[in-house]
Amino acid sequence: MFYTFSYAQFSLDRDSIHKIITELPAFSIYKDNYFVTGVNLDKTPTRNSMDAKFQFSFKQRLSDKPLLFDSYAYLTYTQKSFWKIYKASSPFEESNYNPGLMMLRPVFRNNYFVGALTYGIEHESNGRDSIYSRSINMISIGFIRVFSPELFVSVKAWLPFLIDNNPSLPKYIGYGEGQLQWITCNDRLFFDLTLRKGASWDFKGSLNAGISYKLSKKANQLITLQWWQGYSESLIDFKSERGMLRAGFILKPTFHRFY
Repeated sequence: MFYTFSYAQFSLDRDSIHKIITELPAFSIYKDNYFVTGVNLDKTPTRNSMDAKFQFSFKQRLSDKPLLFDSYAYLTYTQKSFWKIYKASSPFEESNYNPGLMMLRPVFRNNYFVGALTYGIEHESNGRDSIYSRSINMISIGFIRVFSPELFVSVKAWLPFLIDNNPSLPKYIGYGEGQLQWITCNDRLFFDLTLRKGASWDFKGSLNAGISYKLSKKANQLITLQWWQGYSESLIDFKSERGMLRAGFILKPTFHRFY
């Protein structure tokens, strides 16, 4: 609790950040975990056009000591699923699996923490074969800048490889993304925005925006409203543009959201 308070109120030095990283649970939430449901904005709401979407994501710290380039090693895993919950028999439309190895290097200026550099290797696929197979492998690098305990801005770039089965994927997902998170109302209201630009002259990227509110000040459960517009929300139909508006519940990492 001491470090949660200190991070919210004062600048942290090098020793404090390294102590925070090693004293946090080795197994913890990585990206947002959520369950949302809603409608396709381009279609009349029906059992076929409505769906549910959920994501669970976690990370495992591999060592309490920094390794290469003063970086900490993590195994990461994120799974995102699309569920036609309102159709007869409630079939799953698609699941995307995203394991990775991430290295985290805290960045300091004048010995005080300003952000974090991440780099590593990832794989994402839908676990299917034949004409339904979708997969991509990436070497990635990113940086998150902590402007204040309420404002985080990050950029991430990736270089795809071994995408012979789906060579047009970069045209729709691009080679990077930018993210912004703003927290206000005594740490209870969250605004999130993620932008991608596809690797083509026309707009074949995506916009993912969300607003979330904590049910109580000490809880980690939030209600959320999410809007997706663009391509490649799921791998199976990455060439199709769609707009989705969904609402539900979300769990966020609880403290020190700098990676």
